Amino acid sequence: MRTETVLPTRGAFRGLPAFVWTEVLEQAHEQLATATSMVTQGVLLVFVYILNPGLLGVALAGAVIFSTFTMGQRVLNEAAYIRIDYKANDLYLASPLSPEAYFVGMAGGILVVYATPVAVLGVLAVLVAHLTLADGLLLVVVAGTVWLFAASIGYILSTFFRDNRAIWAYSSLFFNVFGVLPPVFYPIGLFPEALRPVALLMPPSAAAALVQGAIGKATLSSGDIVLATLGLAVETLVVFFFAIYWARRTVRGV
Repeated sequence: MRTETVLPTRGAFRGLPAFVWTEVLEQAHEQLATATSMVTQGVLLVFVYILNPGLLGVALAGAVIFSTFTMGQRVLNEAAYIRIDYKANDLYLASPLSPEAYFVGMAGGILVVYATPVAVLGVLAVLVAHLTLADGLLLVVVAGTVWLFAASIGYILSTFFRDNRAIWAYSSLFFNVFGVLPPVFYPIGLFPEALRPVALLMPPSAAAALVQGAIGKATLSSGDIVLATLGLAVETLVVFFFAIYWARRTVRGV
């Protein structure tokens, strides 16, 4: 008599807590990567302190946002590394772990491990920029939103690479260009006025502009605030839900 093996039905985000913890344990072994994750931010902060110490508070708030943005690069690298080098994603996804839990769990585990150095920058931003409780909460909210956007982008992009040698250059270029050149570490008022709407539609600079406006380091019109807020929220939600769809779409053999 023939017997059939029935795989357990997987609900949305099934296995998420377990995979978050798995990724935390994996990332926690990379102490050097954690320790060096603030190098770029540190170098830029030193330059700001030397050239214009009055903008250090703005730069520290921007460093928090930039740090959560570059976590997307770590999601990209991790997802591609597991798939290309270890070829372990098929093993994970053949288990009861759902595809969306695989993506969100990976991003969440990276966030947990790298939250400590980001928190240090956040404390410095509060002290130097004299952030109020409301300002601090705004910084946490927009930085968290930027993290979700970047993690989603990172996971989606990871599925298009077939060789790890190409990843490091392209991922570094993408996340550093969009995290440094726009007005993230400096006030949006110094950005060309004609290009300001473009900056307000890019999540890292939109988040930074909202914080700068809240602490009085930038003058934003009501239209600027609406554009930055809606752009940040809508783009993040669209990219996040597409990442979930893409995670399910790209599962093979499950």
